[in-house]
Amino acid sequence: MASYENRYWWSRDGVRLHARDYAPRDAAKAAGRPPILCLPGLTRNARDYDAVAARLSAEWRVLAVNLRGRGESGYAKDPMTYVPLTYVQDVEALLTEIGADRYVAFGTSLGGIVTMLLAGAAHEQLVGALLNDVGPDIDPAGLARIRGYVGRSHTWPTWMHAARAVAEANADTYPDYAIGDWLAMAKRLYRVNAAGRIVLDYDMKIAEPFRVPGNEAGPDMWRALDRLKGLPVAIVRGAASDILPETTAARMLAELPGATLTTVPRTGHAPTLAEPEAAAAIDALLARIAEQAGG
Repeated sequence: MASYENRYWWSRDGVRLHARDYAPRDAAKAAGRPPILCLPGLTRNARDYDAVAARLSAEWRVLAVNLRGRGESGYAKDPMTYVPLTYVQDVEALLTEIGADRYVAFGTSLGGIVTMLLAGAAHEQLVGALLNDVGPDIDPAGLARIRGYVGRSHTWPTWMHAARAVAEANADTYPDYAIGDWLAMAKRLYRVNAAGRIVLDYDMKIAEPFRVPGNEAGPDMWRALDRLKGLPVAIVRGAASDILPETTAARMLAELPGATLTTVPRTGHAPTLAEPEAAAAIDALLARIAEQAGG
């Protein structure tokens, strides 16, 4: 795992937020290039991007964000702020904190929704985007599945118990995983609490607004997607995704001339972005962005 600096900043409503800030190992190569902001899914955190950041931070500055209520970010006093429009404001505060006038956004699932909304909120700053297994329309079957587990607390006595539980819940998503993969996934999803138990690493109250239909995204996500026109955009989709249907992905390509679509085989929701197919899509996207940046 690449080294990183813990970066903290404050939201408008007083929540202390956190990101892992991976400095480029080749500063000369990274000079002039915009930072990459990595935004995780609903119940996930910055650790999901460890492998991506380790690979890309050779030549890019990478910030893996913990959305409010996840990882090392503080929990919100008002659970109804656990919505995409608030996450957009939190990310904008980070951009101000680091003085970034340009940036690239990678968004997985909820993070992709935030990315699309950011395109509308600060169109001039966003210079490229990766949308990982999410689009303006979300498959109702996938939403129902997520609503069925989000906010349900589980604790385990050991990491191996947690890994086996993760394997049971996600076997269809990653059918080729071995026990080592499940253990690594458990350590991204869970943390050790003060009592020594293995617990999910997010505020269970994030489920409260998500269970209200319409709160999982913005008011008009196709309009938000439209703001990505003219930018380098990569869309990644799990072949067995129950969140991003093939029909929605095809429409996204039609709406965004020049965008690319990569389907990761034998994977559901969502690809980790460490798969060879996803890594190649990322490299192609960043090559386009680097060319525009002049290096």
